[in-house]
Amino acid sequence: MILSALKTPRRQIPEIDPALLWSGILLLALGLVMVYSASIAVAEGDPDFGNQPAYFLLRHAIYLGIGLIAGGLAFQVKLERWQKAAPWLFLLGVTLLVIVLLPGVSRTINGAHRWISLRFINLQPSELVKFFAVLYVADYTVRKMTVMQDLKQVLLPMAAVMALVGALLLREPDFGAFVVILAIAMGILFLGGLSARLFAILTLAVAIILPIMILVSDYRSSRLVFLNPWADPYGKGYQLSHALIAFGRGEWFGVGLGASVEKLFYLPEAHTDFLLAIIAEELGFAGVIVVVALFAILVQRAFAVGRQCVPLDRPYPALIAMGIGIWFGVQGFISMGVNMGILPTKGLTLPFMSYGGSSLLATCLAFAVLLRVDWENRQLLRGDAP
Repeated sequence: MILSALKTPRRQIPEIDPALLWSGILLLALGLVMVYSASIAVAEGDPDFGNQPAYFLLRHAIYLGIGLIAGGLAFQVKLERWQKAAPWLFLLGVTLLVIVLLPGVSRTINGAHRWISLRFINLQPSELVKFFAVLYVADYTVRKMTVMQDLKQVLLPMAAVMALVGALLLREPDFGAFVVILAIAMGILFLGGLSARLFAILTLAVAIILPIMILVSDYRSSRLVFLNPWADPYGKGYQLSHALIAFGRGEWFGVGLGASVEKLFYLPEAHTDFLLAIIAEELGFAGVIVVVALFAILVQRAFAVGRQCVPLDRPYPALIAMGIGIWFGVQGFISMGVNMGILPTKGLTLPFMSYGGSSLLATCLAFAVLLRVDWENRQLLRGDAP
């Protein structure tokens, strides 16, 4: 692909990968429509939301606008500057994780302390830390590339950093975000040349530690109800059982946009964590396939952009692109798996689509940086300096 691109006349190389760009745009657009559809009944029937049907639509549109503006600004920043700022941004993220645990600062929702109240909006630091983690781990890996076989110089320092981040996230608690960040770190280290022996040690350690963390916590072990939600359909299995009912009602082509029954105060968090269940009910199997296909295209193109960096001798942008692909792929897979009942409930949003200002902001920032990597590659192929 690279050789053919090098032979392509300069004017024929597009500025941005169209498949990558449109997959992101379509996911954002579909998310806006489905958030409105999933939230209209709750917003209209709850006085806390002013009994306004478009309450969540307007807020989601504002968040999306902020995210797009932030993404537009992020796109203007060269990857060299992102690399220089990566350690400081990650330090900022860790600081925010500490601040959210301070008494009187965080806002508690459903027993979790994950949000910093900024009066008009709530900031969820863990969403930004995912983005900062991609930048930082990619920079760390590039700096350690000459010693990627060394346990003490490579694996142990990163393990200590992940342990610190994990301890802070588990205090909120936000186990789902920790799993995603851990996957990002492991994936980037592996792609950056971590030896098979060290990666096997790391994988074994994670495979042992994560189940123990689940079993020793009543909060997390209660999520194992996903194995049989029908055993307690009015208690711990209530949310998942109604998500599965939504999937069943949708059949092949859905009951029609806006015609969901489960969103009528039956399925909690329908416009956030369980948005895919409403998509399945209203748009059917066909709608779910479209969403899965768009995510598959997005992740595949992210890895293609990363691979394109290799012959151009751009290791940091390569790891950034692939790290973002891992993030979107892993979080999307977990969110979909939770909705389908094949994974325990994690409280993770569906990237690009679910309602949530912090999630949209982090997603738009990461997507813009991914587009920047692709744009810089194409500028080099065209013979122009990025």
